[in-house]
This record gives sequence, C-alpha cells and structure tokens, in this order.
Amino acid sequence: MTKAIRVHEYGGPEVMRLEEVTLPEPGPGQVRVRQTAIGVNFIDIYFRSGAYKAAALPFTPGKEGAGVIVSLGEGVTGFRVGERVAYGSAANTYAEEVVIEASAAVHLSERVDDVTAAAMMLKGLTAEYLLHRTYKVKAGDTILFHAAAGGVGLIACQWAKHLGATVIGTVGSAEKAELARANGCDHVILYRDEDFAAKVKEITKGKGVPVVYDGVGKDTFPASLDCISPLGLFASFGSASGPIPPFDIALLNTKGCLYATRPSLFAYSSHRDVLDSMAANLFSVVGNGAVKIPVHSQAPLAEAQQVHRDLAGRKTTGATVMIP
Repeated sequence: MTKAIRVHEYGGPEVMRLEEVTLPEPGPGQVRVRQTAIGVNFIDIYFRSGAYKAAALPFTPGKEGAGVIVSLGEGVTGFRVGERVAYGSAANTYAEEVVIEASAAVHLSERVDDVTAAAMMLKGLTAEYLLHRTYKVKAGDTILFHAAAGGVGLIACQWAKHLGATVIGTVGSAEKAELARANGCDHVILYRDEDFAAKVKEITKGKGVPVVYDGVGKDTFPASLDCISPLGLFASFGSASGPIPPFDIALLNTKGCLYATRPSLFAYSSHRDVLDSMAANLFSVVGNGAVKIPVHSQAPLAEAQQVHRDLAGRKTTGATVMIP
C-alpha cells in the first residue's frame, strides 16, 4: 500500500483526497519509483478541474517528480534498482510511490538535487523545447515571454538571456516585475496596467519581436500578435487565464503573415533520444549555474488542496514542490 492523491470527480481543489492505494508491480517497460519530491504544474489543475480529461475516474494527478527506482518491469534496459531518476511527462505522480513508463524517466545528474529536479523537469524541459526547438533563440534576438515570473518564465528568461537574447517579459504585479528583472528580463511590462503590445513596439523601435511565448492564453490574445514582426511566430504553450477563443486563421495574414503553433512537451519528449538530449541540455545549464531554479514553496503532499488554491490564485512565483 502507498498513499496518493485521488480525484473521484472533476472540480475544485476540494475533490483531491489523500487515500491509501494498492500500487501494482511495474509492467513491461515500466519502473516503480519511491518519490522524494513531486512537481506541481498548471496542467495538474487542468486535469483536476476537467478542462483536460483523464483516461478514467478516479485518477491521481501529477506529471513530474524525482526519486529512486525500487523495481523494474520486464524488458526495461538502461536503468537499475537504486538509481536516482526524474521525469516531467509521467503520470499519477501525486503519490509516495509511482509506477511510470521508463520512457518518461531520465537519469538524474549528480549536480542536481531531488527537490530541484522535481521543481524543474516539466517547466525546464518546456523552456528547453521552446527556446531550442519551437523557435531557436540566438544571440541578438529580442523575444517576448508572457508570465515571466511564473514557473516556466523564470527558467526560460534566464536561459534566453544566457543565449544572448534581449528578453521582454510581462508580469501581473510590481512584486513579480522585480522577480522577473532578477531572472533575466531586460524589460518588464505589467500587462494588466499597460498596453503591452504598444510597449513592445516602443522597446523594439517599431520592429516587433520574432517570437512571442505565451502560456497565459485568453488575457494576452490577440494583442500578442501585434507584438510580432512579419513572418514571426506565436508560440502558445498554455492557457493559465483560460483558452484562446477560436479565431479566423486569416488573422495571421493581416497581422504580418505570422506563424502560430501550439506545442507540448509530450510531443517533443516522446522520442528517447530527443528526451535525453533535452534533459542533458537542461542539466548542463542548471549544473553550471547559468540557470537557477527558484523553489519558492515546499508543502507536504497532504496539503495538495491548498497548493492548488495558491497556484490558481496566482499567489505563487517560481516552482512549488510537494514532499511525500
């Protein structure tokens, strides 16, 4: 038996309950992990609320974590019992122990501790694919990153600055503006108080930016399109304020023959060689100190309801980690 958060019906944070569950032994291609730290992300709220549908009810939320392998399923190669691993695209991780697909796990670098790993895998790998694969940021670029003081934003803005970009970030409060400036942002815009599209045009002397990274969604669309230079890219990777409403694709033409994409970590990380490359890239910049992972909150797994309330209420900055 192990303890896990279970959701029996979609709804608010109160639908999450800590229960005793029987965990099966790992099947073919799976590993069982005793978790030491659990990552918390907005996607967990989407599944808990029913905005995204789980495969079945009841279910255990969670995609991210770190721990030690305690048993291997049939056919698993490349991992051993007792090894430290981390993962950002697993399932059911709000638990003391979890059975995950071995394909989701990566060997954890000795230079990265378990709490940092659990705090950064989903967010850090998201930053990796956004900056290196969705649009390859290069020295001299000027980029716009919405929610710059959020979990992904704090990592991505540091990393983009490390790559030599000029980073414009939007935030929702003066307190978050200071945090964004301390984590790689050259320019910070309070998007609730200012016309961020006008500010971007002012900062770029009318040119706009080649890419906008948007994890906010409804509140920043379609104004984000007015920030992008002709033939640039709108990368929508989340919808923290609600989904972007349907729009006429001709809008992309009228705004400058723009490209738009809705990428996901799961699409990029579904190939083992790509996942290993992404993780190595992430561990490298974290290990050498170029990117620091801000873990601003730790809470017991039993307090998952309050953790979700704080996250949904925009009361958090950086990463939150739960400890089983």
